[in-house]
Amino acid sequence: MSHSSLWINGTSRSGKTTRLIKEFQNWVRGKLGYDSSKNSVNRRLKPLTATVLVFTANGQRRNHLEEHLANAVEGSYPILCQTPLGFIRREVTLFLPLLLHKVKAQYPLMLRPETEQDLATKLWRPYLSLEQNQPMGGETRLVRRLLDLLQLAGASCTPLERIPQLLKNGLDTPVMIEPDLIGKLLLDWRQWCLERGLLTYGLIYDLYWSGLLPHQDYRQSLLKRYEMIFADDLDDYPAIAGDLLEFWLEAERPGVFTYNPHGQIREGLNADPQYLEGLSQRCRQENLQRTFPYEIISLQDKNQPLESNRWRLIQTTTRAELLRQVSQVIIEKVTIEGIKPGEIAIIAPGLDEIARYTLIEILTHQGIAIEPLNEQRPLISSPLVRALLTLLALIYPHLGAFITPEAIAEMLVVMSPSIDPVRAGLLADYCYQIDQEHPNLLAVYTFPRWDRIGARATYAYENLSSWISEQKQRVHKENLNPVKVINQAIQKFFGSTPELNYAKLAVLREFVETAQHYWELQIRLGENQVTSEILIDFLKLLRSEIIAANPYPLLPLSDSQGKITLATIFQYRTLGSEHPWQFWLDIGSSLWSKGGTAMLWCAPLFWRSRRDTPKVWTMEEESILES
Repeated sequence: MSHSSLWINGTSRSGKTTRLIKEFQNWVRGKLGYDSSKNSVNRRLKPLTATVLVFTANGQRRNHLEEHLANAVEGSYPILCQTPLGFIRREVTLFLPLLLHKVKAQYPLMLRPETEQDLATKLWRPYLSLEQNQPMGGETRLVRRLLDLLQLAGASCTPLERIPQLLKNGLDTPVMIEPDLIGKLLLDWRQWCLERGLLTYGLIYDLYWSGLLPHQDYRQSLLKRYEMIFADDLDDYPAIAGDLLEFWLEAERPGVFTYNPHGQIREGLNADPQYLEGLSQRCRQENLQRTFPYEIISLQDKNQPLESNRWRLIQTTTRAELLRQVSQVIIEKVTIEGIKPGEIAIIAPGLDEIARYTLIEILTHQGIAIEPLNEQRPLISSPLVRALLTLLALIYPHLGAFITPEAIAEMLVVMSPSIDPVRAGLLADYCYQIDQEHPNLLAVYTFPRWDRIGARATYAYENLSSWISEQKQRVHKENLNPVKVINQAIQKFFGSTPELNYAKLAVLREFVETAQHYWELQIRLGENQVTSEILIDFLKLLRSEIIAANPYPLLPLSDSQGKITLATIFQYRTLGSEHPWQFWLDIGSSLWSKGGTAMLWCAPLFWRSRRDTPKVWTMEEESILES
């Protein structure tokens, strides 16, 4: 046991993070020399050569903790605050020379999840039988599950070669694709990526535990760069983080760790809380209890009344009526009782588009701000993105199959505010020349009654069509990168648009970043020419709806009232926040009893905590978790 390290154990809201911040403050004061009479840090010590490493479970909590730690010591000591994955990704990039025997000698390119799935599907397609794998959800779901296995293996420090045996021993029924073939596909994918300098989250984990963490030079670097480790919410960390912290403790370096035995939000999503809990035996332990009373109810107990001075039950016969009643209660609380929107949270097992739209529309109409947490909508659902894709299909040849008259009309309305939907429909019907190879916008005079279009709309249409013609000529003469075309189109048609709010800018930014990443990847794969095949793949990728953007990004609050938080159970638990007024929707859902979490396929087979007591993972258990 190391008495220099502290393990803080406690349930939610018991003050674990506050205790960690206090320990950080005391440590920094002791390290630098704190003059309590002057309430300042003695600066006459030698310059700092190391820093403090701080871990948090996710990005939202990282921002919150980093701010509180800096305030606690008035910015007097450098810290590096990271999630375990963020830290591992950073280390693999920084220490790539130590991994050159595994990765091609070039700066690695990180694949996005959507491009990872697309490339893996193309590589594995000759081995995937779509008909045989229908019970696993078809090709898309099968590929996602296989890639999840790679990430589970990396997060648990499991060699890929062991995966077939884990599946054979751990599943009670045969899978639709042979375990040996699964192992081959994953090994082929790893080799294919590393030869091209491509990295994924699963490969980053794999490189770190197998190549970097055991390296003596790297270990010495860790001990030299960091003096102390503070890790919050260890119950949400992967096993690979446990191995890193175990090395730290074995080196007799100090640390402060917090752990919630009833938290474990990410169990089944790479986290291995029981394995991380084993580190507590190496530390001095401290248990915290909640210092204020709270009431717990059982949502499954039909005989337990929910009506009390703290709980109110809203029952309706339809979901639409439920959403209206919930919204009305919130409106009354805010407008009549004076409750701040920032004190309210709406939590649901899942939020479909209709429910999300209904709540946002009703409350926003009453002037009540509401913010969905991490709302991810497909990029293709944005009219701005669809208009830009239609523009690309008009400029580059052989893309006419992706254009419809409806898409042309939408593009005209989005690109030119002077063109209303009626005029856009007329122009699309009479001035759009359908052609699979070279679609074209004809002159406005092609329409016999072009005078009905009006001067403003005619000028806007001809301005757009002439710009498209100019870009076509450039494409014909030079190898014009589509990313450049997209950027120029945004500057020309959206640069001075007053309706382009922050949400729309966020979508455009994500679209441009997606396009840049896609073409960087093509160059890495040796495709230096812009071909119709590459453009077709890009359009298909966006149309597949697997690329998402957040249309409601987090903004600084303009007043003290705050915003209502709208979240799923999992999102709200991950946020780690607290609201005195909470509205729980659909409490009959089984997800409430499971804390809103799901589980990756075969995740329990990779838990390090169960390797000593192996247990077959049944399909019945999996179906219960996925229901």
